[in-house]
Amino acid sequence: MSTFTTRPEILGRFGVVASTHWIATAVGMGILEKGGNAFDAAVATGLVLQVVEPHLNGPGGDMPAILYSARTGKVEVICAQGPAPAGATIEHYRREGLSVIPGDGLLATVIPGSFDGWMLMLRDHGRLPLRMVLEPAIFYAGKGHPVLPRVAHTIAGLGDFFRTEWPSSFETWLPGGTAPAPHANFANPVLADTWTRILAEAEAKSGREAQIEAARDAFYRGFVAEKIAAFLDTAEVMDASGTRHKGVLSADDMAGYRAHTEAPLTHDYHGWTVAKCGPWTQGPVFLQALAILDSMDLGAMDPLGTDFVHTVTEAQKLAFADREVYYGDPDFAPVPMEALLSAQYNTARRALIGAQASLDLNPGTIAGFEDQRARTMALLEALSPTDQAVYEPTMAHLTEKKGDTVHIDVIDAEGNMVSVTPSGGWLQSSPVVPGLGFALNTRAQMFWLEEGLPTSLAPGKRPRTTLTPSLALKDGQPQMVFGTPGGDQQDQWQLVFFLRYVHSGLNLQQVIDQPLFHTTHFPASFYPRAREPGGLMIERNIGKAVLDDLRARGHKVTEAPEWSVGRLTAARRMPDGLLRAAATPRLMQAYAVGR
Repeated sequence: MSTFTTRPEILGRFGVVASTHWIATAVGMGILEKGGNAFDAAVATGLVLQVVEPHLNGPGGDMPAILYSARTGKVEVICAQGPAPAGATIEHYRREGLSVIPGDGLLATVIPGSFDGWMLMLRDHGRLPLRMVLEPAIFYAGKGHPVLPRVAHTIAGLGDFFRTEWPSSFETWLPGGTAPAPHANFANPVLADTWTRILAEAEAKSGREAQIEAARDAFYRGFVAEKIAAFLDTAEVMDASGTRHKGVLSADDMAGYRAHTEAPLTHDYHGWTVAKCGPWTQGPVFLQALAILDSMDLGAMDPLGTDFVHTVTEAQKLAFADREVYYGDPDFAPVPMEALLSAQYNTARRALIGAQASLDLNPGTIAGFEDQRARTMALLEALSPTDQAVYEPTMAHLTEKKGDTVHIDVIDAEGNMVSVTPSGGWLQSSPVVPGLGFALNTRAQMFWLEEGLPTSLAPGKRPRTTLTPSLALKDGQPQMVFGTPGGDQQDQWQLVFFLRYVHSGLNLQQVIDQPLFHTTHFPASFYPRAREPGGLMIERNIGKAVLDDLRARGHKVTEAPEWSVGRLTAARRMPDGLLRAAATPRLMQAYAVGR
């Protein structure tokens, strides 16, 4: 007798695509059908997601990707996380009257990285021409798409603020002065025109690679950068601080930016090797949690039982506490990843997990970093509130907003695979740049305005992003890509998914359908950086007995409605070439397809 799942696990051998919106998934599959590979499909899917999920990402955002190329035989990371502009100094922001960088407006903007990251992926790993991967996004921006209810409600909730404070956003998102109704056809013709002009300038060049380079130039050194600079030269807008501020991003900042490729970090666990982006993301917390849990016999625990939830939650608290003290851009500050992933260190960390929930934020102490630990803990004590909403990025002070990111997983018949988590440039993040049809990002809110920390604001430094795609190898062979939106919850939900998949023997869809949970114990990466010591949010269909047991162990349990936590997607290639894919039914919009 088969086990019920909300959707079938997709099986095939030609290709599979999973993303957080069914239209984008269909576009990606269409690219594979037209002869593109996994990387072409990911680019097209990602550009369409900027149109159909504009409350979660946009062209002014950022993007890390982790990929395996069958041609090169390498697992690599594409870093398209833009750094802070040259004018983004602690002194300047302090003069603006800030102690914490607001979650919206112009001062929270770093250099937009996603477009260059997509073009880098297309140039180095794809094979289709620029036009084929850009045309679907142009179509949906120009002709329209059925607007998601969440998008419509977000726009309606911000209508008065846009009208008063961000008129360019009002013009874009409330054309004719009215917010779109759920499922109404909604277009962004100005964005379509922007992409059409980029394509026209690119196709003035001869050759595929030259055209892609020309598109990069049009965005970062051409008319797109010029319009951004012209807008920021005079714009002074309201943000979450309650006052108006000008931005510091300049045309010179844009002109000097290039996305780049780097090696991933990895950790072995029960025959699997998980590859993650470096400590400029939160990705290493996944690896640290695996190192803590490695000898705890999770396979003997019920994956829906109290012991599993408690043990995984406590390991996550320890790993994320270390994130707060030690992670940051390794080009600017030493990050002791070798120590943080070592067996000796994690044996000591493992010993801290007891029968009761910890209410302490307890990072480890690494030799040579004692002062850094002390100063970070003092900062968190002073500036991480415990009486405000936790893990609600950007405009939570104006409207109900859940989610902040999108995700894509693609595998093709050749074995190429890519996991990518684009974000930033939300319609809520900052005003639409006139003449471009998109907003800038607010990733700088993840910096601290205190000197001498790995996450201290500094020109040219990457913010420590929450974006964290995953790729896993089995017995040395790249086999699986997975990920989710969700800010600080991303690696928490992915870890639960991965552990259940490894130890349960269930298929991808069966695991994704299981009740999810995450802790709100540690400080959020988003303004106002709140935390809830001992907090545990869990879908109530885990069962009353488990919920009661968790409370008895000291967890401050918040029961979430069933089918409300997490937006996971995943894809796997088996050794015989069989492809599998799955997507969450939560929010009723993610989809996996394949054949």
